[in-house]
Parts: sequence; C-alpha cells; structure tokens
Amino acid sequence: MTTAWLVLAVGDERQHGGNDGYDDDPSQHYSWDSTVPNHADLKVGDVIALWDKKQLLGLGVISEIETGSEVKTLYFCPVCKKADFKRRKRLKPTCLCNKCGAKFEEPGSKTKKVTTYRSRHGEKWMDGRGLLTGPQVRDLADSPRSQLSMRPARWEKLRDALLAIEGTDFEDLDKSERQPGKDTVRKPIPGGHRMANVKTRQGQPAFRKQLLKDHGQVCAFTGPAPAAALQAAHLYSFADASEHHDWGGLLLRNDIHSLFDRGQIAVNPDSGVIEVDDELLGYPAYAGLHGNAPLVSLRPEHEVWLAAHWRSHRGKQ
Repeated sequence: MTTAWLVLAVGDERQHGGNDGYDDDPSQHYSWDSTVPNHADLKVGDVIALWDKKQLLGLGVISEIETGSEVKTLYFCPVCKKADFKRRKRLKPTCLCNKCGAKFEEPGSKTKKVTTYRSRHGEKWMDGRGLLTGPQVRDLADSPRSQLSMRPARWEKLRDALLAIEGTDFEDLDKSERQPGKDTVRKPIPGGHRMANVKTRQGQPAFRKQLLKDHGQVCAFTGPAPAAALQAAHLYSFADASEHHDWGGLLLRNDIHSLFDRGQIAVNPDSGVIEVDDELLGYPAYAGLHGNAPLVSLRPEHEVWLAAHWRSHRGKQ
C-alpha cells in the first residue's frame, strides 16, 4: 500500500520548535529535521502532498531523500522554556507562547545538533493549486485534528478526492520538462488563477476499483506494477461515450496509457498482439512490447473495443 504524507509548506513562516524555518521549493524539494515528529518515517516511493494551510499546492512521488547533519539554533519561551511559540507580525511584544501565554520580545536560545532531511520529488510533480481547500486537505489526514507539520494519510483517499475533481489519473505527474543535472535559468511562466467550468468524470474511482478487482495490480501490456502507477484506461473515447461500459477498460501503466490514447500502442485484432508505433521503437522499454500478447486474460468485449481502437488509429495506415 502506497503511503501518502500531507506536509506543510508555508515558506519563511514554517517553523518548528522555535527554529529559523526551512528553505522549501514545493515543486522540487521539501526540507525538515529530526526535531519534527515523523521525521524518519518518510520513504522513497511515498507520495508527498504539500499544502499551505489555505489550499493544496501539489503532489509528487519521493525519488530521493538526502540526509545530513548540522548544528541548529532553537528558540524557546523564557518563562516556561517550551519551544511552542509564534512570532507575531503586527503586535508587540513580538512573541506569544502557546503553552503558558507569556508575551516577550526576545526568546531564549540554544544550539542542538540535528539530522537534516530533504526530499526530492520534482521528477513526478503535479501542480494542485486550487484543487483542494485547506480544510479538505486536513480531512484527508489519518488524524484530521493533528497539528503536526508532517501527517500520514491514505494514498487511496487522496487519489479519489482528486479524481472526483479532475477526472484524470495524474498524467501531469509525467509531464516534466526539467533537465536533471543542468543548472539553467528559465524565463518565469506567468501564473495566477482564473475561474473555469471543469467537466468531471463521474464514476471514475469506482471504474478503476472494479478493474483492480478484475485484474489485480497488473498493467495489461507490461505486467505487475504498483497500484499508484496504474490508470483505468478506457478502450474507447470516454469523452464521446460518457459511459463506463462493462469490460470496456484495462489497467495500464501511466506512460502506456498516454501512448495508447494516442494510438502509438495498439492491439492488432488480426494477430492479437501489441504493435508499437515506429517512433517508439528506438526506446527499448516500448520496443520490447512489440509483437507480444497482452498479459491479462481478455474477454470478447475487450477484443471488440480493442479492434475499434485499432481501426480508429491504424485503419487509415
């Protein structure tokens, strides 16, 4: 079962234990240290969803966790010696202790050697700004009333909440144009928000759940895969039909699904084997599929839909 983590990323305002904050870049990396509860529980392969208390910022899959150590300055209330206080922007005295209620201008301080962590998740990142509100994100945590900055959650619950809004299977996680290893400067892309009417796919989570029940965690063309990497692929145009037909779908790995929708991967109804577009034959992962039979048992209904898909994309070749 894939683990998901809801983590707070509020820039310079993110503090724990009265420290000086963290240098987060939500779409690329997230930093924390051993003073934070759950600090050692995040693992490579976990889903990390970042939010800023007001809304979801986005989510990615952790590809690497860098660890190190440093001597850190920690601050505390001079009255009760607890680190649970906040610096106020407009009121004086500047600091207010959440434990004893004391107000003070300068906190006490001490140094401590800590283990540092930084997740790398930019390779599989999907922007999620505006998709879920802060309260909606909070409700997805295993303990919604928790005040921790790093909270465990069930990936299935987060996934279904987003699928109900977007009607997608997170294809945006694969659409990265970053170039690892190159320190380049890019022209900023204009941002912001606009109001839009979004058409959602009703019944998509149930459709995927049924496919997982029918076939297990298996991509029909490439074989066993983690559930988080599998998408419910319609064998016909859902945009045109707007129905989830019985036996009208298969589980496909994210990248395979995208190429299948484009017709670059298809099943020849005459031979019953997978055929790969010439453009893909230069990639061993896809060339290896060419001429193979699907790896799940197909019903007659599947074969009818796959034949229609073939004719739609290959019939004019």
